[in-house]
Amino acid sequence: MVVSAVLYSQWGTAPPVVVLAIGALVFVLTVAALGVARAWDPLVLGHGSAEFSRLLRGFVGAAVVVALVSLASQLPAGRPWVFGVLPIAGALATAGRLGLRWELHRRRREGAAMASLLAVGTEAAVETLVAQTRRAPHEGWVVAAACTPTGRGPDGGWLLAGVPVIGDLDAVAALTRSGRFDAVSVAQATGFTPQRLQQLAWDLEDTQTELVVEPGLMEVAGPRLHVASLDGLPLLRLTHPTFTGAARLLKGMIDRVSALLLVVITAPLLIALAVVVACDGGPVFFRQVRVGVGGSEFKMIKFRSMVPNGEVLRAQLLAHNDGAGPLFKMRSDPRVTRVGRILRRFSLDELPQLFNVLGGSMSLVGPRPPLPAEVAGYAPEARRRLLVKPGMTGLWQVSGRSDLSWEESLRLDLRYVENWTLALDVRILLLTARAVVRGGGAY
Repeated sequence: MVVSAVLYSQWGTAPPVVVLAIGALVFVLTVAALGVARAWDPLVLGHGSAEFSRLLRGFVGAAVVVALVSLASQLPAGRPWVFGVLPIAGALATAGRLGLRWELHRRRREGAAMASLLAVGTEAAVETLVAQTRRAPHEGWVVAAACTPTGRGPDGGWLLAGVPVIGDLDAVAALTRSGRFDAVSVAQATGFTPQRLQQLAWDLEDTQTELVVEPGLMEVAGPRLHVASLDGLPLLRLTHPTFTGAARLLKGMIDRVSALLLVVITAPLLIALAVVVACDGGPVFFRQVRVGVGGSEFKMIKFRSMVPNGEVLRAQLLAHNDGAGPLFKMRSDPRVTRVGRILRRFSLDELPQLFNVLGGSMSLVGPRPPLPAEVAGYAPEARRRLLVKPGMTGLWQVSGRSDLSWEESLRLDLRYVENWTLALDVRILLLTARAVVRGGGAY
């Protein structure tokens, strides 16, 4: 903003005093708008999409106020700020926060900048929490100790999932006041009554230790959870997941427009890859029946990365399956060609799926498109993946791809189905580029 004010004062038509005055006003209004939007709230910094939603609301709010003030005072000098400076400043602020977040996540993956957590709950609940914190170190939590109803781990031991068990439920209050932990996570446990939880909350008021309560609603978060009050009693309201409506129509429109632009931009690459695959022998494209939204079948298009009779040879390789659950994957699949290994390493074989997106059978972001044989063995909860269109990328791709177990892959797909938002799609697309470059889990 300062640079813009200086430049405009040198080459603009308005008097420098007016430009600098407007610049100072815009700066104050923007800071105030970001404060009102709670863009610096520590609870949203470093994870999730809420930080960027609030940042967007702050800059849009500032632009609207500046536009109204300029219109009311008939100052044309306000237009460059509304349509030029503020959008650029918002984009730079977003890029800066992305850079800071990536650096923070890098440090957390190395074990730095972590919050020490005392886990309270049953053995199963503590074990689940430990597994989740280890699976997602970028969230910044590490379970340092645990308290269980018996004060012991499995078989009477003092360790639970590699974490020391340092007490039972009666010891929680004293341990939290010791200052050894940044937060206390309380899951459902026999004997830990609401009255005891309330007393624990009071005990922590004069400390720097936070209280985190597990609501028992796995994989449901974000826009579907709302806090309501009944005669002073806080209640969690859970709204239904949205599978139709204006947001879904907007997603479909964005999918098709983005896919068309990507096809145009990557046309030279697509042609070059088609020539390379054709020279390797066999057809250029591989078409395979997959299951889409509502259980309808469609033919997914990919660049061929296997020998032409790869599907026939699959039956002979079932004993060497490295995939999880109903998935068939091999780390050293003899059917994959030399060109195919390169294509798979950087996910280039999936580029023709843009035509599936254009046709409406797939989305840019969504659950992994399953085979009919996989769907035939689905449990009822797994069939919820079919409530939305499958995607070229998704949480499964940015979280490990083929290295994931079947349970983890299903959990991530269901998390996407239950908590879908446009902001989540944008976040996944940004993470996809990093996952493709790294190539982890691609085989």
